Amino acid sequence: MTAELKSADIHLIQRILPHRYPFLLVDKVVDIDGYSSARGIKNVTMNEPHFQGHFPGTPIMPGVTIVEAMAQTAGVMLGVGMDIIDSDLLIYFMNIDKCKFRRKVVPGDVLEMQITTLRGKPGGKIFKFSGRATVDGELATEAEFSAMVDIQKD
Repeated sequence: MTAELKSADIHLIQRILPHRYPFLLVDKVVDIDGYSSARGIKNVTMNEPHFQGHFPGTPIMPGVTIVEAMAQTAGVMLGVGMDIIDSDLLIYFMNIDKCKFRRKVVPGDVLEMQITTLRGKPGGKIFKFSGRATVDGELATEAEFSAMVDIQKD
């Protein structure tokens, strides 16, 4: 099914990730190249609940949610690339390294997250990724992160 699949819309994303509002932080994943790379898209809107308190009058997307959006993009990439759609996939952070924040992300921005797999193979449980999040081509956040893939069994 996924051999030719190069993108995932919100409906497919929800078949791969368990996240739901308000914690589903990726709207679309495109340019999926197997399980090796992909680009996630997040349309940042004022309607998101974290803007009520971060910060009142000066809404800024929290850095941790940007890193989470990168991780969710990686999860969708793995789901498509390894054909694990509709399989109760859970992915747990193991670590975050080399994380840097370079610019604010605010309502109205379109956050693009380029994810590359540094380590990990289909059938394996541990993966390491590199992520770069940009707005209008300008670097907002970069990080390396590792995650454990867990497919729930009944």
